Amino acid sequence: MQEIGTALTSHGKVVVRNQTYERDFSPLDSECDCYTCKNYTRAYLRHLVKEKEILGARLLSIHNLKFLTKLMERVRIEIENDRLLDFRNEFYKKYGYVEE
Repeated sequence: MQEIGTALTSHGKVVVRNQTYERDFSPLDSECDCYTCKNYTRAYLRHLVKEKEILGARLLSIHNLKFLTKLMERVRIEIENDRLLDFRNEFYKKYGYVEE
C-alpha cells in the first residue's frame, strides 16, 4: 500500500513528505510531462502534503495516474515486441523490488 505523499517516478518512488525535499525546487519527475511536473516543485508538493492541503493529494494523484497510464502503454509495446520479461527486470531493478 502506498503512503500518502508518495509519487511513482521514472527513477523510483519519491516520498515528498521526507525532509530531503524541503528545498528541492526540481520537478517531481524530470521525464514526466504531466500538469504537476510542469508546474510544481518537490518542495511545494512537500509543503502541501505536510500541511494536509487537499491540493497536494490531488496533484500527486494527477501525476501518479499519468505515470501509471504511460507505464501500461509501455507494457503493451513491450508485449508486442516480445520484451516483457526484460522490461519487467529493468523496472524491478529501478524500483528496488526483489524477485522471489
